[in-house]
Amino acid sequence: MKYLIVGLGNIGAEYAETRHNIGFKVADALAQGAGATFSADRYGAVTTIRHRGQEVFLLKPSTYMNLSGKAVRYWIQKEKIPMENVFVVVDDIALPFGHLRIRKNGSDGGHNGLKSIAECLGGPNYARLRVGIGGDFPRGMQVDYVLGEWTAEESAGLPEVLKTAAAAALAFVAEGPDRAMNKYNMKK
Repeated sequence: MKYLIVGLGNIGAEYAETRHNIGFKVADALAQGAGATFSADRYGAVTTIRHRGQEVFLLKPSTYMNLSGKAVRYWIQKEKIPMENVFVVVDDIALPFGHLRIRKNGSDGGHNGLKSIAECLGGPNYARLRVGIGGDFPRGMQVDYVLGEWTAEESAGLPEVLKTAAAAALAFVAEGPDRAMNKYNMKK
């Protein structure tokens, strides 16, 4: 059975260490843990790993956040991956830094990447892992915050967050969404 794990982010060195790119960082952690490397392909950087006998495609879209759905749709169709085997990793300002929330489907919560995916896939019926980046910014400064770099304190905690988020993604593949939710959804 095939799976697609999509880490959302923006391409380019200027975005590499921003909060909005946590999805890319989780995808990188998954690839690194499996000894895989990404290569440039259509609509993104891709690699394949195996986990508990399952083939898992990792995708970091090169379409920028607002057009992520185009890349996701392409790879779902190309690899013939069923919707229930799609897992999108995204940043979330509504969750405290490091908190995780897996959902089998749901609204985009104002996130442009999730909005684009829902538009391209015909609805929000795909699983996602929201990784909390906190929301400590003044009113009207959301864009500067999500496109801002990590604080020293966040940077220190980031390796553990990435390790846990990668484990949650692999739990989705190996154990299914319900068990992954029970294991990794953190309560505030």
